[in-house]
Amino acid sequence: MGVGCLASMVAAQVASGVRPDPVRWTGPVVGLLTAGAGCFAASRLGAGRAVRAVGAAVALGYAVEWVGVRAGVPFGRYSYTKVLRPQVGGVPVAVAAAWAGMGLASHAVAATLVPDGRRWARVAVGASALTAWDVFLDPQMLRLGLWRWARDGAYRGVPAGNFAGWLGVSALLMGVFESIVGVEQDVAEGLVATYAVMAVMETLAFAAVFEPRDPLVAVAGGTAMGSFAVPAAVLATARRFAGTRAAGRGDRWPR
Repeated sequence: MGVGCLASMVAAQVASGVRPDPVRWTGPVVGLLTAGAGCFAASRLGAGRAVRAVGAAVALGYAVEWVGVRAGVPFGRYSYTKVLRPQVGGVPVAVAAAWAGMGLASHAVAATLVPDGRRWARVAVGASALTAWDVFLDPQMLRLGLWRWARDGAYRGVPAGNFAGWLGVSALLMGVFESIVGVEQDVAEGLVATYAVMAVMETLAFAAVFEPRDPLVAVAGGTAMGSFAVPAAVLATARRFAGTRAAGRGDRWPR
């Protein structure tokens, strides 16, 4: 099911890039992203732990966004428009769900790159990987009119403090995943693929699909996410083939 959700997410992203109304595809893309991440996690961890991880991430994501639009912390002062629905308390449901989908993928990247007992190193790597996604996300959502900053920042209208807030919240989320998911090398394959696919799709979108195109964001986001996606994908693939040779079979990529 995870592979099916991932493939459907890619199809929905392609549709959002070629249709004149891309906002209508935002909800389905996020829903498929989160569902796919949950399925990949469930196939390795069991449904119970996967549901707890997704639920905790959605709750945390909603909480920080709810506080953010009211108090201006931790990201800075911003507000959501009425474009992305449904909303609860002024926060789009899709935004809370996105923290879970890409959060799980980023944690898997960290678990792949730091597979041993260095828990705080995994938290730092996972938080950085998730923040790298926002190098794409904020410019994209601003151009779609889904939220607004009280004051424009230097990076395509995004204030620098936003990324500091993302890093802090992402670190908290990685700590939550560590307590629920822990580190298991076998959880990484499909989730790392999700992270890598997102990096490729966003890079191509800003470089060649969106109008107007934005090479700056394509390079900045592609470099940021690619610095995590490439080594994690290489390591996950190497471990996959090493495990296949050891076990004498190859039926576990990816469930």
